[in-house]
Amino acid sequence: MAFPGTANAAQGAGLRGYLQIGGRTLLRHQIGLALSLGAKRIIVMAEGISGELVSLQHVAEAGGAQFHVVATARGLVPLLPPEDDVIVLGDGLLAMPEAFRDLIEQGPVVLTLPVETALPLGFERIDINNAFASAMRIPGRIAAGLADLPPEWNAQSALLRLAVQARVNMRGVPVAMLGDGRWSMIRDEDDAHVTERQWVRLHTSPADAGNGSLGEILAMAFVRRFGPSLLHAGTRPSVIGIAAGVTGLLGGGLAWLGNFATGFLLLGLAWLIERIGSLLGQVERDSLLASGLARRSVAFFHLLIDAGLVSVAAWRSELPVTSALPFGLNVFAPLLLVGGARLARLILAHTRGAHWLEDRLALGTLLAIVSIVLPFDAAIMLAVLTLLGTCLLMLQFGTAPAVAKAQAGGSPNPQLTSRP
Repeated sequence: MAFPGTANAAQGAGLRGYLQIGGRTLLRHQIGLALSLGAKRIIVMAEGISGELVSLQHVAEAGGAQFHVVATARGLVPLLPPEDDVIVLGDGLLAMPEAFRDLIEQGPVVLTLPVETALPLGFERIDINNAFASAMRIPGRIAAGLADLPPEWNAQSALLRLAVQARVNMRGVPVAMLGDGRWSMIRDEDDAHVTERQWVRLHTSPADAGNGSLGEILAMAFVRRFGPSLLHAGTRPSVIGIAAGVTGLLGGGLAWLGNFATGFLLLGLAWLIERIGSLLGQVERDSLLASGLARRSVAFFHLLIDAGLVSVAAWRSELPVTSALPFGLNVFAPLLLVGGARLARLILAHTRGAHWLEDRLALGTLLAIVSIVLPFDAAIMLAVLTLLGTCLLMLQFGTAPAVAKAQAGGSPNPQLTSRP
């Protein structure tokens, strides 16, 4: 959703604005919120220009918005035309983008919280029952009243009073958002450390919690435990992606030299490292919008991991290489195994436990164990038969999602189906 000529006023020039969550300042997070709403003008209240504000200017301009720094409330007046929508973000506010957009997009509104809950957390009082939730959307014409106020007035408080006098609708922010970290007021470093853990957890919570595979669970646990430290240290997802590639190459090289079990394990580890990088990239993209590397090469990397597993399995095969056997026979069963896992993942997409079919850490570990303790080729062939048999049974008895839908009477092409 975009507002032509939208302005965003963010209070954050003091210590709160420069406190960091995930290696980025609160101001940077607030600019991500503004850009996600299509803001065309971003205004920051500050006493002067700093290096951080210059970098934020580049971010705002890259997102298609003008960037201004003003020192007084009166300085806002010429930047807020009457026909504009003004979105005000309070000093220290950190909100989840989805929750923020759902509450602020529905026309002019002042967001509120129960005063008894919000005041101890640092939110500003409005009246006897309500506290300001540090976010509002008002018509630009209301901001014209700033010109009549003394210059020493706080811009946020002044705009709040003007909005209340203009009888802008009030809408309550669910108190539950304060408890789970979707709506937070960051006042100092201690608040930032506590909220940061919740922030990472919220951004890495899967929609289908409970269906994660071993590799996914380990990647999520690593990001939740060490993700904030990595982001504060400036470790970007692209660096982790490079580490995953190097690990995969090392695994392939060791397998070429005959260390097959180690090769399988390192290829699985490369997949796990890539998943960690993808999760960190997802956190940055979801929260900061214009930041974080869009990892379009993830699918290609997974194909390379699969190709590596097939290659190592072919090298490990004990089938004799003679003219009596077809060329490439040692590749056939591993190729069926990996390709069958991909196909079964599509067929069983909504089935509990289907995540395991794309977990290359688990597959690499199993192949490493099989290569040490079992007849390798026989075990691979048995795994292929088991995989294909499971898919055939589920299709035969209608338990796969696509079949269940068809049996329920749904037409796959309703536009092309006609009745006499």
